[in-house]
Amino acid sequence: MERTFVMIKPDGVQRRLVGRIVNRIEEKGLRVAGLKLLSMKESQATELYSVHKGKPFYDGLVKFVTSSPVVVMVIEGAYAIKVVRALLGATFGYDAAPGTIRGDFGTSKGFNLVHGSDSPESAQREIPIFFRPEEVVAWSPADANWVYEGPERA
Repeated sequence: MERTFVMIKPDGVQRRLVGRIVNRIEEKGLRVAGLKLLSMKESQATELYSVHKGKPFYDGLVKFVTSSPVVVMVIEGAYAIKVVRALLGATFGYDAAPGTIRGDFGTSKGFNLVHGSDSPESAQREIPIFFRPEEVVAWSPADANWVYEGPERA
């Protein structure tokens, strides 16, 4: 099973979309292995977005994600990174297809509701910023046989 990091940003929390976003992830067949509501520290924000340091939007992004609570999650499942990225939709809400989280709930460039790891390397770097190993729970849902086939169940 693959793990990925997902964060519901301040705009998603403030708009009370947490339940709807988590619901979409779970309905797709992925499972929550870790979940927290927190006020992000500046040190966490700068570490999470270190790949964007020096870009024109970096300072505003750090200020935004530390401005209000966020929900951070570890999501697990077969092809979790690819599946979550598809569920989220294009980065900017106005470009995102209907049926995606950003396509259904977002219209903005800056307020794009969610962050999701873009690669296994990113997920491995991002998860420990917010979760200690013992806070990520490995478990098997009762319906796994109906979500995954063959080796994908492992």
